Amino acid sequence: MGHGLGIGKASRGSGVKIPTIRYYEQIGLLPAPPRTAGGRRTYGENDIKRLSFIRHARELGFDIDQIQTLLALQDHPDQSCHGADSIAKERLAEVVGKIASLTALQDELKRMIDGCSHGRVETCRVIEVLADHDNIKQKQNAD
Repeated sequence: MGHGLGIGKASRGSGVKIPTIRYYEQIGLLPAPPRTAGGRRTYGENDIKRLSFIRHARELGFDIDQIQTLLALQDHPDQSCHGADSIAKERLAEVVGKIASLTALQDELKRMIDGCSHGRVETCRVIEVLADHDNIKQKQNAD
């Protein structure tokens, strides 16, 4: 399939919103498409695939610079995949760090709830722990 799809069909085909498609063109993630005599953008199958690639990478949390590098690697398939591996490992390390942070948050919330006597606010463990924010920071830094 050559070019010929309008931006609306490109959006539906890739799952990327129209303003985002324009933005990706503006920053160079997507090459500027040909235009009709009336100035309307037209997209082809490769554009849809590229947009889908970008959307999936964004869903996985890769930033624009990382995606730009990954696209450059994809555009030159004869290269080593070391660069792609490095980017994926970097992203994995970020995810592992966030999971650790969320697990600590979960544990602290459980401790707050478990410590609640369900009595009056003056003896409420949830309120007490939230009021003692410096203590929480010290516990997190000790872990």
